[in-house]
Amino acid sequence: MTVRVRFAPSPTGMFHVGGARSALQNWIYAKQQGGVFVLRVEDTDAARNRPEWTEGILSALDWIGIARGSYEGPYFQSQNAGEHRAAAGRLRESGRAYYCDCTREAVQARSGSQYAGYDGFCRNRGLEPGEGRALRFRTPDEGVTKVVDLIRGEPTFENKLIEDFVIARGDGSPVFLLANVVDDMTMGITHVIRAEEHLPNTPKQQLLWEALGVRPPVWAHVPVVVNEKRQKLSKRRDKVALEAYRDEGYLAAAMRNYLMLLGWAPSGDREIVPWSVIEEEFRLEEVNPSPAFFDEKKLRAFNGEYIRALPVEEFVAACQPWLTGTATIPPPPWQPAEFDADAFAAVAPLAQTRIAVLSEIVPNVDFLFLASPLVDEAAWAKAMKEGSGALLDAATAAFEALETWDAESLKSTLEAVGAERGLKLGKAQAPVRVAVTGRSVGLPLFESMEVLGRDRTLARLRAARVRLP
Repeated sequence: MTVRVRFAPSPTGMFHVGGARSALQNWIYAKQQGGVFVLRVEDTDAARNRPEWTEGILSALDWIGIARGSYEGPYFQSQNAGEHRAAAGRLRESGRAYYCDCTREAVQARSGSQYAGYDGFCRNRGLEPGEGRALRFRTPDEGVTKVVDLIRGEPTFENKLIEDFVIARGDGSPVFLLANVVDDMTMGITHVIRAEEHLPNTPKQQLLWEALGVRPPVWAHVPVVVNEKRQKLSKRRDKVALEAYRDEGYLAAAMRNYLMLLGWAPSGDREIVPWSVIEEEFRLEEVNPSPAFFDEKKLRAFNGEYIRALPVEEFVAACQPWLTGTATIPPPPWQPAEFDADAFAAVAPLAQTRIAVLSEIVPNVDFLFLASPLVDEAAWAKAMKEGSGALLDAATAAFEALETWDAESLKSTLEAVGAERGLKLGKAQAPVRVAVTGRSVGLPLFESMEVLGRDRTLARLRAARVRLP
């Protein structure tokens, strides 16, 4: 048997990090088993689907290493509507489904409770198709449905507690439960690896598989992904869009390494490992069924480690989208003609050790490419204390006298200026840093001044002095 897995997202919004985790788990399992990864876009909710969301799914998968052309598909669920309707017809013909015209209000009136499930009222009425008549699956009255799950063991569900559920609406269109099963059958899916939230649907879907005369797939329900309050990650409340992390400057390698740790861990006391190790060691059976905490702070630390591990040339290349802007990344505050690639290359190794996401490169280097720095007024107020004007005067004069404009000479010169005023270097350089870069934190000051150059540095020191009494 050839293992066939599928990832089946809906194109109704940004690509969820939990979906990305499931896609990677399916992808690795298929590779390990010499199987096939199938991408199926579940696009039957026409009112919410948009073409750009489908493209977003494809590009997000590209980014995390599941590239177009390396998998089967994408297929679109809407193209399989004929099979869905045919399956619904077979279930009715075999007596496993029947038409029902009960409204929710009618069910509640009969039971006297707004929480009661469907009571099987139409089971033996012999209704024919008609407007407002949904098709319901007739669940067994006795016995249990056992779900064999690679992660959760063998959850068992009493059939009498599973109500006769709708499989097709009054207009004949199939609901998710049936369409999903029929698609998996049509595509020969052998293993369904998906999020825990789908587990309650599984006994119903397994009953459908069996009623249609096909052996159910192997199930594996991976843990739900939660926030720091242990609430399921929500698009409305949490930062969950994979595209947002990509555009903020998270590296794909860091993201997919971190996503694979949501419910699983490689051998040994380690978390940051080469992708080849994850591909070799990952086992579905070892996934922890408990909710997995998506820790953005930890992901940020991961990303910083990956950034620092890049060869400098790769780091420079990785920064380019933030240095120029793209369709989804805003342009930097300088004009393209103001950018100096050599100057950036000179400070890139310094920046690489200080940023955790690539978007942070812009505020670290913008002072190099602007006519005057963008001044952080809070930093200015803190640095430009009484006596700062005299310090800047002395520092400017001392810098003007330098024969060699390099970081070491600049540092020793400012040390001497500060010592004359009883100031350690840290105190002496604070007003100089804000005058030159506009901020109180950033790249090493003296290396920055060396790259900025004598004329531009002195001009900024003089301009800052004008603002002071």
